[in-house]
Amino acid sequence: MRNIDFYKFDGAGNDFVLVDIRTHDPRLTDVEIERICHRRFGVGADGLMTLGSSEDESCDFVMTYYNSDGKKASMCGNGGRCITAFAHMLGLGHKDNADGKYTFNFIAYDGMHHSEMLMWDDVSGIGLVKLGMREVGCKDVKRCLDGWFLDTGSPHYVQRVDDLEHYDVFSQGREIRNNKELFPEGTNVDFIEDLSDGRLFVRTYERGVEDETWACGTGVTASAIVSGNGRIVTLGGDFKVEFNATGDTYRDVFLTGPVSFNFKGTIKI
Repeated sequence: MRNIDFYKFDGAGNDFVLVDIRTHDPRLTDVEIERICHRRFGVGADGLMTLGSSEDESCDFVMTYYNSDGKKASMCGNGGRCITAFAHMLGLGHKDNADGKYTFNFIAYDGMHHSEMLMWDDVSGIGLVKLGMREVGCKDVKRCLDGWFLDTGSPHYVQRVDDLEHYDVFSQGREIRNNKELFPEGTNVDFIEDLSDGRLFVRTYERGVEDETWACGTGVTASAIVSGNGRIVTLGGDFKVEFNATGDTYRDVFLTGPVSFNFKGTIKI
């Protein structure tokens, strides 16, 4: 048995356990990560991230993300925003002399990312983070089934549906996620609907979590790109997605949304 110190964050209800491994890496196994993320036997989370050091002096930290099943996963947009807040709490980042905001450069599964603390309150542990996402080629947004397939750091299938509030996201999402003929490695599944106020409602079934999550950063980004609407509402909160469709590429893709520090603790595993 050993003790693991951790911090718990959420990005619009998409929650994560974060572990600082800069001075000591506990080298968690798949089984241990799954145990920590378990909502009855562990801390409970949609995923776990480690914050490590980088040999690149232009990089503030390295983000490694694991799904709640313990398997190392691809990029997580809400995770990237939460780990930015974590890094800020740890005293990392750089203060912009022009506007006083803190900025960060970090390496994730899909390469280098830039993020910015737009707002942070030390007392409440609540903030707003803007995260730079990967570019997406227009030719890489493909029609598939009744929707679209694209990779925004993680693979996503996006489909429009009616009455999304009462839609069976779990069953329908699981069926599409496990379509081995179309998605040999599986895929995240986003269902979208236009709201009367002009916003886009998004609900996501996440691969690796194997359930619906309250929000998904890469899913929100994928949904904004295929719909052209960056005003997003999810079960966990609201997002803003910005991008420029120039030439054959969606460039300058930014995801902005809320983050919250929940608590810190120690778990024996």
